[in-house]
Amino acid sequence: MAQHEHVRVAVIGSGFGGLGAAVRLRREGITDFVVLERADSVGGTWRDNSYPGCACDVPSHLYSFSFAPNPDWPRTFSGQRHIRAYLEHVADTFGLRPHIRLGHEVTVMRWDGTELRWVIETANGTTLTADLVVSACGPLSDPKMPDIPGLADFPGKVFHSARWDHGTDLTGKRVAVVGTGASAIQIVPAIQPKVGRLTLFQRTPPWVMPRMDRRISGVERWLHRTLPVTGTARRGLLWGIRELQVGAFTKHPNELGLVERIAKGNMARAIKDPALRAKLTPSYRIGCKRILLSNTYYPALAQPNADVVAAGLTEVRGSTLVASDGTETEADVIIFGTGFHVTDMPIAERVVGAEGITLAEHWKDGVQSLRGATVSGFPNWLSIIGPNTGLGNSSMILMIESQLNYLADYVRQLDVLGGRVALDARPSALGAWNRRVQDRMRRTVWNTGGCDSWYLDANGRNTTVWPGTTADFRRATRTVDLAEYQVVRPPKQEPAAGTEEAPRAEEVVG
Repeated sequence: MAQHEHVRVAVIGSGFGGLGAAVRLRREGITDFVVLERADSVGGTWRDNSYPGCACDVPSHLYSFSFAPNPDWPRTFSGQRHIRAYLEHVADTFGLRPHIRLGHEVTVMRWDGTELRWVIETANGTTLTADLVVSACGPLSDPKMPDIPGLADFPGKVFHSARWDHGTDLTGKRVAVVGTGASAIQIVPAIQPKVGRLTLFQRTPPWVMPRMDRRISGVERWLHRTLPVTGTARRGLLWGIRELQVGAFTKHPNELGLVERIAKGNMARAIKDPALRAKLTPSYRIGCKRILLSNTYYPALAQPNADVVAAGLTEVRGSTLVASDGTETEADVIIFGTGFHVTDMPIAERVVGAEGITLAEHWKDGVQSLRGATVSGFPNWLSIIGPNTGLGNSSMILMIESQLNYLADYVRQLDVLGGRVALDARPSALGAWNRRVQDRMRRTVWNTGGCDSWYLDANGRNTTVWPGTTADFRRATRTVDLAEYQVVRPPKQEPAAGTEEAPRAEEVVG
């Protein structure tokens, strides 16, 4: 890529959000764009997470783009390998490869208020400019490792689930898994049969429902290939069922009692030891944390070579791991399934807006955006999977496609306005939007369920999840309301001495 290349749009990241944005730009007739990817291949979180047992907890036919259906999903819940292959297929099918710049990690994005464009620098020394930036880094892209005293001196292998060390053979080893989130409940049953001893450090037990997974038959796949409408109908049914569930999460959390009984029955079938069952039984309302799906997690923990420490890891003394309740465990390998920087995304440190401050500084009191996409003081900068766009029970691809609609109309509005122009979210509009979101959040299970989840930021605000249906969000992001934005034009040019005053251009309209 040529030095100081200028493009109309720069997309950051090549996961579902980034590739989806690229496809939508092409469908809008825009080919002057690049996709900047820090890794050596596309795939986002489905490239980074390659741990044993890695799979999706959303049904396959709902976890794919509506404009790129896959009739050949092999299972009702797909594994990492097949989802990554699907994303590679999307990149090829829609001709995105010429736009993708692999190995281009963005180190800084700085707004140039004179030229009304973003100046982007990458780790390999490339500098380019763009009229519009679409940040599709995603909240599950940067692993979170806890700061534990003595960890640096641990003599064995240490790695995060999203950076799996495939060169480490776990056979016969004493392995400690720290965390009980979506990754850990897949890792534990995948490695338990081969390790010598498995110790799970559990601060909070999760609610685990049965995983209704099965092989999709050849007849079903043939039918979806031959009559695509059948695949569309299947997707629609999966979507509708999940839309009907939303009210229990957002308005009537007490209705979730039946779901809790099902989860407890799932545990009781595998865990016969009353003491272990007590350790694994949550004390908060189901849905407060993400509900996990597994048929193998509890059976693995019931095996003789598995132990559950119902406390967090607080100290490492050589090869001895010490929990907050004083329990000591010897380990050869530590695997952290401790999540990601969701409410404090590192990319925010690299975005410098119109006022010369970073997005992280702007968000020092909590992340927020207008309709999950734009931020005041950061013109022509949009995020995919921004604040309060996450889901607790359905497919994030639905939310991504809604944000792609917003992106498409954003570009159309810039075209209609004409010339060098930028849109900057009005603080009043952003404030009004987030007050509505937080007002709706008060009654949800995520705020009233009695747990401390990764949905909440340091101030206890839920800045992660969308408190409504995906249809609600689709309506809210169908078009850009220019009344919510300041229309920014190039600054006035001072006339040179001895010359007539240069023609004045509007600086801000509306």
